[in-house]
Amino acid sequence: MEEATLQPSARLLALLSLLQLHRDWTGEELAGRLAVGPRTIRRDIDKLRALGYPVNAARGVAGGYRLGSGGRLPPLLLDDAEAVAVAVGLRSAAAGSIAGVEETSVRALAKLEQVLPDRLRRQVSALGAATSAVAIGAPVIDADVLAALAGACRDNLRARFSYVAGDGRASQRHTEPCALVHSGFDWYLAAFDLDRDDWRTFRVDRIHGRVRPGGRGKRRTVPGGDPAAYVQARAGRSGEPGAAPARIRLHVPVARIEGRIPSRYAIAAPEGEDSCVVTSRGPWSLSFLIWIALLDQPMEVLGPPEFADAARTLIMRLSAAIPGTSPGSRER
Repeated sequence: MEEATLQPSARLLALLSLLQLHRDWTGEELAGRLAVGPRTIRRDIDKLRALGYPVNAARGVAGGYRLGSGGRLPPLLLDDAEAVAVAVGLRSAAAGSIAGVEETSVRALAKLEQVLPDRLRRQVSALGAATSAVAIGAPVIDADVLAALAGACRDNLRARFSYVAGDGRASQRHTEPCALVHSGFDWYLAAFDLDRDDWRTFRVDRIHGRVRPGGRGKRRTVPGGDPAAYVQARAGRSGEPGAAPARIRLHVPVARIEGRIPSRYAIAAPEGEDSCVVTSRGPWSLSFLIWIALLDQPMEVLGPPEFADAARTLIMRLSAAIPGTSPGSRER
């Protein structure tokens, strides 16, 4: 008796999860996923509606079920204030303030904002506009842009946006987004560029203005099948495809700093008893240099050569910015 009672409840949760993962489902697709008949799906949809979930239905060949936003928050065990707090927290985490949860936060934010009523969505936007955080090196990302791109990836929707390349050239892009990738410093979009008939990577902080939906697209897979590997090969943080990782020697025992270096971003390896070498995960970047410098430990840039050259240029610029200081001067 208990098993028979739990099975429909578990099926309802599975149905709700499917509706949150996909914008449109036909009754046949849902029945196939849950291994039940179309009539059972219709009854379960009615039960979700009775619980307060706004499940919309469209008739015809292109019709199906869709989880929409309602006039009130569905019963997620969150009141209005809690829902706003969760959405704001997810936006902050998506921007990289908490290491390791950025991509998960974007997926959760896309699900939550899909069902937030307009009045709560406005509160979240207002809080996001009125608050800020200090970020070292990493650019500021618009959470609305991230959520829109995540939804387009999830629902196989085309997206149009304005993009400014690293050399300052602006262009309009018509894409089929595939995946969002966080490099540890930047957000990247891997997408198929319809106007260029080829795959492209886009720095999300260089997408300006609103992401405009462009209708149904194709379900695509990035070359090689691994979005993170594809982005790393195509668009390094340094701006050069396939750039080598940065290597910095710190003149302190590895035990003193390894707890301050998240393994997601870098690897710290001992080099004798009194020094260690920190290697970035992914291409070199000046942000990585600044981040390591903030550890406030004696350091030495090992390579690659272009990373060392960029570090020298940065030192010269900083020295020139201080009156009475020349690049070759030393403290006495």
